Amino acid sequence: MSGYGFVVGLSVVVLASLVGLMRSRRIREKYAAVWIALGLGIIVVCVWPNLAVSLARLVGVETPSNLVFAVALVILLGVCIQLSVALSAQEEQSRTLAEEIALIRCTLDEAGIADKTSHPTPVPDDGGPETPQAG
Repeated sequence: MSGYGFVVGLSVVVLASLVGLMRSRRIREKYAAVWIALGLGIIVVCVWPNLAVSLARLVGVETPSNLVFAVALVILLGVCIQLSVALSAQEEQSRTLAEEIALIRCTLDEAGIADKTSHPTPVPDDGGPETPQAG
């Protein structure tokens, strides 16, 4: 098997895996779009290898492999920025929700409505009503 055939086969496997992950809702479409575009781009370059040589000449890069590495670096940088933005938004949402829960609990405590999960009532071991110990 030639190197191009191996890379095309590997790209098809990656694309199929991405589709499976999207169908099982383990990855969202907006995150998978970059990887799908990259996989399709790799397949196109492997099917028409002269395209990479032409693009390298057009951009002014000496060898096509240097162009591939430069494009890969830019893509990975973009993915890192995209994930950092998503993580920052999730952290902000988590902090906001924690603050809202704290305010609701404070309001419930002030109103005298106790949350059974945060303030459990002690249960005696014998199953009867709890009596205070004389001490």
